[in-house]
Amino acid sequence: MVADRRDISVAEAERADAVGARRILEPLLGGAGAAPAVRLWNGVTLEFGDGRPRCTLLIHDARVLRELILTRDPLRLADAYVRGTVDVEGDFSDVLALKEHFAALRLRPSTKLALLARALALPRRAATAWPDACGRRWEAGSTLLKHSRRRDGQAIAFHYDVSNDFYRLWLDEQMVYSCAYFEQPDESLERAQRNKLDLLCRKLRLTAGERLLDIGCGWGALLCWAATHYGVEAHGVTLSRNQFDYTRRRIAEAGLGGRVSVELKDYRDIDEAGRFDKIASVGMFEHVGLRNLPTYFSSAHRLLRDGGLFLNHGITHDREGWPDSVGTRFINRYVFPDGELDTVSNVQRAMERVGFEIWDVEGLRPHYALTLRHWGERLEARRREALGHVSPEVFRVWRLYMAACAHEFAQGGVGVYQILVSKRAKAPPPVPLTRRDLYRERVAGDRGPNQPRGGS
Repeated sequence: MVADRRDISVAEAERADAVGARRILEPLLGGAGAAPAVRLWNGVTLEFGDGRPRCTLLIHDARVLRELILTRDPLRLADAYVRGTVDVEGDFSDVLALKEHFAALRLRPSTKLALLARALALPRRAATAWPDACGRRWEAGSTLLKHSRRRDGQAIAFHYDVSNDFYRLWLDEQMVYSCAYFEQPDESLERAQRNKLDLLCRKLRLTAGERLLDIGCGWGALLCWAATHYGVEAHGVTLSRNQFDYTRRRIAEAGLGGRVSVELKDYRDIDEAGRFDKIASVGMFEHVGLRNLPTYFSSAHRLLRDGGLFLNHGITHDREGWPDSVGTRFINRYVFPDGELDTVSNVQRAMERVGFEIWDVEGLRPHYALTLRHWGERLEARRREALGHVSPEVFRVWRLYMAACAHEFAQGGVGVYQILVSKRAKAPPPVPLTRRDLYRERVAGDRGPNQPRGGS
């Protein structure tokens, strides 16, 4: 009989937990339409909205719900997902779509007080082991050191030096870690990334024998593409040791040692003023920091020869000044330490202030939403292999980051732009009168328009 009474007591406690959780979640999810189902730490599943959930949110520990209500900090939910005390069954995008619902949600003061009281009544006991730390996260330290050369190197290593093998699982065969260029929405990622590499070269109007600088060259895709298909001499810089080592091997294996080189160097330390005919920077200036944009663009201006072209490809925000939010804090804590974005208008203004003249601006926002979906699907498909290279916490960070970014690009919260500029001068423009050359039919094999017939 003692065992029976204990069983009854446990069952009653579980029912009480379920009732308490429903009373908390109903005001939050009840009006969300196709709200996710919620499976509690005791196995009870609750449904809300229209009762037809497309996914299920798993809360493995009551303390997650307690903290979320008591602190009113949505980042705690992301922390809990990284930690593993919250999970998602089904399509991540269905959970992320709740962002707009919560942004519009308005609760009466009496309802807020009731939620606090109900949260305090939830059990404090741990249903699962709860690590003290939320996996691999960036400890910001003093803001006085922000964007110093040493700290920038540490921030870049935090993101890019996770594991080349991990990135190889879900990037394309060229190892391009930036927005692809889809001529058709059903194009393969490999095709779309080749499209992008070729578009960059055509926008820069590369010709054989020119000297190209790639600031933040990643794993060397653009360097090798431009040298192979356009006959240029290409030089890249990166702060990532993993990328540097990979690119050196790639150059050697491709037999490009005489025409392609790479350095482990900060952009501020490149000392070849006026030596480059063309400069590209793809997916790098997001790491520079808003206060350093004048230094960054001045560096490109100093390195570019008169009459040359500079193409900056980077992500922008829909609001000025990288405002504090759940999204910006998550990105800086787990993904891109010290990264900051601004509006495309402010970016162009910063370029003009250092003496650049703008020739072309192209928005690629839909292309990045498609790119991120490809990356997310590839990562999900190779989950087992990925966990052989990184911890479960890192895997969860990338899974959440890519799904959330795909949602933001689809909704317009962030954008990505290619901006083509030259030094302002009283001289003929360095680009043709029309842009027909950018969108001509490509010849077989992706050969660039200036590549010699016998190869370059």
